[in-house]
Amino acid sequence: MAEKAYITPNVLQWARESARMTEETAAAKVSVTVERLKQWEEGISQPTIKQAQKLAKAYKRPFALFFLPEVPRDFQPLQDFRKTGAKELTTSSIFIIREIQQKQSWISDVYEENKENKLPFVGRFSIKDNPQQVAADILETLKIIPASYKTNNPIKEWIDAAESNGVFVSRTSFIHSRLKLDSNELQGFAIAEPYAPFVFVNSEDWNAPQLFTLVHELAHIWIAETGISNEIEPVIKNKDKFHPVELFCNEVAANALMPKTLVLSLDSSLFKSSKAIFQTAKQLGVSSFALLVRILNLNLISITEYQKLKKQADIDFAAYLKKEDEKKDKQKEKSGGPNYFLLQLNRNSRLFTQTVLDSFRGGFIEPTLASNLLNVQVNKFQKLEAQLYR
Repeated sequence: MAEKAYITPNVLQWARESARMTEETAAAKVSVTVERLKQWEEGISQPTIKQAQKLAKAYKRPFALFFLPEVPRDFQPLQDFRKTGAKELTTSSIFIIREIQQKQSWISDVYEENKENKLPFVGRFSIKDNPQQVAADILETLKIIPASYKTNNPIKEWIDAAESNGVFVSRTSFIHSRLKLDSNELQGFAIAEPYAPFVFVNSEDWNAPQLFTLVHELAHIWIAETGISNEIEPVIKNKDKFHPVELFCNEVAANALMPKTLVLSLDSSLFKSSKAIFQTAKQLGVSSFALLVRILNLNLISITEYQKLKKQADIDFAAYLKKEDEKKDKQKEKSGGPNYFLLQLNRNSRLFTQTVLDSFRGGFIEPTLASNLLNVQVNKFQKLEAQLYR
């Protein structure tokens, strides 16, 4: 007879509920009825050790946690800055937030113990400041000049610049193959901590919205406002549905990616054609929509012109996405799918990965901890590390 796991019933229930997992979903993970799962959570009966281990894996909790005498203190939920009416966060969003919180907590403790200096730009401004000033400070700190990117991949340049200045940047669109992140639910979040600020960007979107999200979340760091966001990009209506912090950070991102002086210097003929708008937006690393809202707000086009250009831009964008999807499909056929280690590197953040690997190689942390932090088996570290230098 299989050995029973004498877990603490209310801890088991808490672990499921904190994972935002229904009784039906959890029961299916261990191939039992909902009634049997309820019995475990009420203490009427106990799961086997194997069943409890499966639940621990499903809830992304340490197996030993189930045996604690009472519900432990967990990471506090991040402030919700999302648009009014946003749906409740689901399991995938909860898991990625918790994962980044764990990484951030570990690296922050390490830096504080090593007496590292706090980063001066975290909380340098507040929502009461001028968003143009905040944007200028971000550009100056990161040494970025909009529209003068060295490659055709602006988001990578921004990420490299952010991480060179101590901001950890994580990007992914999945927890595992069956648990995807919905960008309508969660587009990004920021943990504005002075030792080790973290930014997360949902990579389900294409690069232009991702870049706007990244800079939006950097604005959260600069004003020390930790929280989660969705529906990021400039808005021209229903502003009352957006949190004031979100509107401010959108303004910062727009000013950083499309500075007023730069936009005003553009040839006005560019604002007459949706195709010209698209090409200009691509050079700036933003979407046509973001650029259209920017030039509208700067009174360079009328609302009628905006609506006409927006309608055509939507058609052009749909055609562009179709071509991009076809390119991706061909690339997948040739390469056999995305590189697992590159995906993990982006999910962990390059800076975080390098820090953990250095600590592991130096003998400062145990192999198990390093593996848990990076979501990669120790014997695969060499392949993960190889991606750092490509």
